[in-house]
Amino acid sequence: MRILAVDMGTGTQDILLFDSGEPIENSIKMVMPSATQVAAGRIRRATAAGRGLLLTGVIQGGGPCHWALNDHLAAGGAAYATAEAAKTFDDDLAQVARMGVRVIDEADAEALRHERHSPAQVHGMGVRPIPWDEAQRPHLLEHVELRDLDLGAIRAALAAFDVSGDFDGLALGCLDHGAAPPNYSDRLFRFDHLRRVVEARNDLLAFAYAPDALPSYLTRARSMVDTARRQDARTAIAFLDTGAAAALGALQDAKVAEAGEQLVLNLGNMHALAFHLRGTRIISLYEHHTGELTREQIEDFTLRLMAGTLPHEDVFGSKGHGVFYADRGAATERGDGVAPIVAVTGPQRGKLRGSELQPYFATPHGDMMISGCFGLLRAFGEVHPEARDEIGRALSG
Repeated sequence: MRILAVDMGTGTQDILLFDSGEPIENSIKMVMPSATQVAAGRIRRATAAGRGLLLTGVIQGGGPCHWALNDHLAAGGAAYATAEAAKTFDDDLAQVARMGVRVIDEADAEALRHERHSPAQVHGMGVRPIPWDEAQRPHLLEHVELRDLDLGAIRAALAAFDVSGDFDGLALGCLDHGAAPPNYSDRLFRFDHLRRVVEARNDLLAFAYAPDALPSYLTRARSMVDTARRQDARTAIAFLDTGAAAALGALQDAKVAEAGEQLVLNLGNMHALAFHLRGTRIISLYEHHTGELTREQIEDFTLRLMAGTLPHEDVFGSKGHGVFYADRGAATERGDGVAPIVAVTGPQRGKLRGSELQPYFATPHGDMMISGCFGLLRAFGEVHPEARDEIGRALSG
């Protein structure tokens, strides 16, 4: 059984090609720039070259590509975007238009791509006309297609090393804030989703979804899955939130798994997510933004979460997402008197080197950066039970 796991983050996309017939350590791995980093680079090159932008595709992760677009517009650059691509920057298309982006339909985007518009027609597409010299040469619009998943690029990379691009399954992960209602905090809406999932079923694996079971408000996740279906219609798919994926991956480190209780902290390039666990059962959790946190704040929040004394307001009020106690009483029930192991993973884990938390840097199957992919494999087995035993045997060695 061959499963391609793709964990899409803000800084990197971590890719694992799992083959149940080989030792897990022999899996093919790639740590590549994330989709938003790739898009940001293309936008910045267009800005530097004095080109306008044509953004098409679907909702993908924001952050770097959003910042690059803001800089492009501030420099006086023109930007067109189809509605689905524009939602990468805000679910409210009126807000995208206020940024200075002209939101156009697919037909106009296709025409711009093929230079079928006259200068006058190009001017008529938006309330803010592009410069006349650019309008006379619409081929100077840089086309950037937005999407979190590019199976063609992954297959091309594999083919360069004579590796087959045929898979039995796709295990996909990203962090989705969800499409919040108007005037509702994106941070809180994301955290509401985490809380609802845990309240419905207290297990890290409850964050695993079959494509048709994804909530409608998880628009980024649905776009990622729909992109996979368009590129590979026959392959089985499972989706897992990237925070839960990192925790499930860290639990595959032997030292972490042997502990009776765990505090797994994933310090990603954008988000920090802590799970207080007993196995895959969740006692409590908090989520924040890594760049907003000092080492001292991480230590303070983590210690108070384990003690059951960290209020939601302390995290949300400091630009984080929030705190949720699934079992507040369990936080102080130490039957064996042993404190949880603090297992840290993620590309920003260096923030806790020498920390008073005495963190253990988890390396499941010998590789920290692919922790999320190992978690995605567990999710695939959860969604597709017929594959669970085979995946489990391979992961256990």
